[in-house]
Amino acid sequence: MADEEIYNPSDEVREKAYIKSLEEYEKLYKRSIEDPDGFWGEIAEDFTWFRKWDRVLDYDFHKANIKWFEGGKTNICYNCLDRNLETRGDKKAIIWEGNSPDEDASYTYKELHDEVCKFATVLRNSGIKKGDRVAIYLQMIPQLPIAMLACARIGAVHSIVFGAFSPDALKDRINDSACRILITQDTALRGNKNTIPMKTNADKALESTPSIEKVIVVRRTGLDVPMKEGRDFWWDEEMSNVSADPFYEEMDAEDPLFVLYTSGSTGKPKGVLHTTGGYMVYTSITHKYIFDYHEEDIFWCTADIGWVTGHSYIVYGPLLNGATSIMFEGVPTYPDPGRFWAVVEKYKVNQFYTAPTAIRALIKEGDEWVKKHDRSSLRILGSVGEPINPEAWRWYYNVVGEGRCPIVDTWWQTETGGILITPLPGATPLKPGSATLPFFGVQPVIVDSEGNELEGVAEGPLLIKAPWPGMMRTVYGDHQRFYEMYFSMFKGYYTTGDGAKRDSDGYYWITGRIDDVINVSGHRMGTAEVESALVSHPAVAEAAVVGFPHEIKGQGIYAYVTLKSGYEYTDELKKELVKHVRQEIGPIASPDVIHWAPGLPKTRSGKIMRRILRKIASNEIDK
Repeated sequence: MADEEIYNPSDEVREKAYIKSLEEYEKLYKRSIEDPDGFWGEIAEDFTWFRKWDRVLDYDFHKANIKWFEGGKTNICYNCLDRNLETRGDKKAIIWEGNSPDEDASYTYKELHDEVCKFATVLRNSGIKKGDRVAIYLQMIPQLPIAMLACARIGAVHSIVFGAFSPDALKDRINDSACRILITQDTALRGNKNTIPMKTNADKALESTPSIEKVIVVRRTGLDVPMKEGRDFWWDEEMSNVSADPFYEEMDAEDPLFVLYTSGSTGKPKGVLHTTGGYMVYTSITHKYIFDYHEEDIFWCTADIGWVTGHSYIVYGPLLNGATSIMFEGVPTYPDPGRFWAVVEKYKVNQFYTAPTAIRALIKEGDEWVKKHDRSSLRILGSVGEPINPEAWRWYYNVVGEGRCPIVDTWWQTETGGILITPLPGATPLKPGSATLPFFGVQPVIVDSEGNELEGVAEGPLLIKAPWPGMMRTVYGDHQRFYEMYFSMFKGYYTTGDGAKRDSDGYYWITGRIDDVINVSGHRMGTAEVESALVSHPAVAEAAVVGFPHEIKGQGIYAYVTLKSGYEYTDELKKELVKHVRQEIGPIASPDVIHWAPGLPKTRSGKIMRRILRKIASNEIDK
């Protein structure tokens, strides 16, 4: 590691950490691979099981069959709440920070348990039973985790649809898993918008969702919305008619917990199905070790619960560890670009977990917004959602974290349930832009185009060789699609769809989706690498790179570039950027086209919509 930029864990971080050295990590990792049954069985003993499992792991990747803790009976809601009542009943479980800085609320473990038991009773009184699907279409309000946990308590399968999705997206997701109930809200607030038409959007979807029998509506803003007699009911009225019945369903470890839809390349969204026992064990242990979570800490993951990050690291992982978890209704730039840091100061946040897209947006606004707030409580910073380019990493480390907080740059997917490749704060020397090393029990491999495993320094498709407890079990209602998407391309492996480089220290660098690799004159070029080179120029805030057909090179490099405030979009600067990329990577990476883009098209989760950018670059915009 001699000639590279390395950031070692400080003594202060190391002293407090569960895992204090690379040697300690390597010893535990070795055991997790050589004796997965013993390793995971021991961790699972920390939870409440109504019946112990018969075997820890049984799998066949050739048929896409995976089972963890088979025969075991438990309940994840019981483990999140009831298990914590005796020792943490009065501790805050969830802190809710509203869209406006003057609106907040909190729930202790006891209060959350009462609310969840009441809503579980509402669901049971509505005829919902184990195995039924419940759709939840809410913004970031406390009723969202309450509804989730109530579903888990009675064995109903929750399907959360991100609150900014369209009526069509909601309709498709309800119909795919034939949900019986929909939970939504009147209208919603987000930034300076205060009339997001949630109920109206839901009503449009409900015009063609034959499985929905009942709609429960949360009053968030109190604005008038149409209510359909006999179908639509107010949350507060339903809750006032019931008491907190502590009933819970004993669930088999492999019973479904939730379905979460992720966009499929075919256009039809795929319902990623996660089950109970393995997901419980995996989200809890990853949250504890990766964020080095200790009893008095205040943990904040800024994601939306509509994404897997929010499921695993706002709700399930933290509550399983008896943590205090913040959920945030607003956006990082409202009422001003210092909002994140104002919240950090307000609650004395210790671990902060956000996405590179938010970090880049805040870099653009300037350092003063960060520096005007006290961030001395911060101990661990995290990044999730896409590879973080080194320039943004350094800003996050030096400006936000004052050069003293390790960054856990986490790589994982909706399908994986929890984090797979990541540093551990007290053990792993950091390299800006690298996800570093696999978490316990995770066996990444890089292969060539024939599927042969490559040793040492390598680049190619990233596969996983064996199961980990948090992985998805199937695509809802379509196991054949699960097999074809993840196990058919390279037999006997889980195919992540991502490419990676492994360096001489065994560190992994995610290079982007396999389809985000450009082949320039026979040389494979990861788009993430070219983007990082562009963003390392002082004028550039954000860049997105795609390939386009080139008559000489096969594929050329087409770069969309957003500049920081105060820089002008000029032809001179275009030339300078091409030269800069040549210096950073080499002539092979020189962009053929630089397209000024003051704003890039993004998905609701903030990921750049490269598919659209590829079409523009290839002149196929009408296709």
